[in-house]
Amino acid sequence: MLKRLTILGIDPGTVIMGYSVIGCQTGRVDVLEMGVLKLSRHKDHYERLQSIYQKVTQLIDHFPLSDLAIESPFQGKNIQSMLKLGRAQGVAIVCAKQAGLQVTEYSPKKVKQAVTGNGNAGKQQVWLMLQRQLQLPGQPEYYDATDALAVALCHYYNLQQPLPDTGSTKKAWKQFLAQHPERVVN
Repeated sequence: MLKRLTILGIDPGTVIMGYSVIGCQTGRVDVLEMGVLKLSRHKDHYERLQSIYQKVTQLIDHFPLSDLAIESPFQGKNIQSMLKLGRAQGVAIVCAKQAGLQVTEYSPKKVKQAVTGNGNAGKQQVWLMLQRQLQLPGQPEYYDATDALAVALCHYYNLQQPLPDTGSTKKAWKQFLAQHPERVVN
């Protein structure tokens, strides 16, 4: 019997942080928890970082986690925002490493590619694919939570069958589709 993996996915943010916990075993993925941490009530950036630390620690204490999958910050025009986002990401990573978790970082493009097959997919497209793949009901209140779920699912897929980093050649895409017929939506 395969060991059950429990993966914490995080979409780091300094205003809203998305998180998701999935349990995976024998090809089955269960969403154990998904939500957001709203940080805007804290005016002080350091209090926001403390809240991130507390929430990630709470999730680590509550679930038998094996891995943290976290989205890497995208390069924006505002360097101050980038620095704050990096700090938020760093706090989550330190919590995970202190707990002995494996940490893997994914670019937003790689997450979208893994979940939808399109590295340029929008948040709505990502959610629709998550809904189909995991049979999730309703509409999310915050896409930050669904982004975190996508990061966790991307990590699970990567552990099952690491995708070669060969670019977007037709041959690689055909090979991917042949190996993952369940991911094709008609």
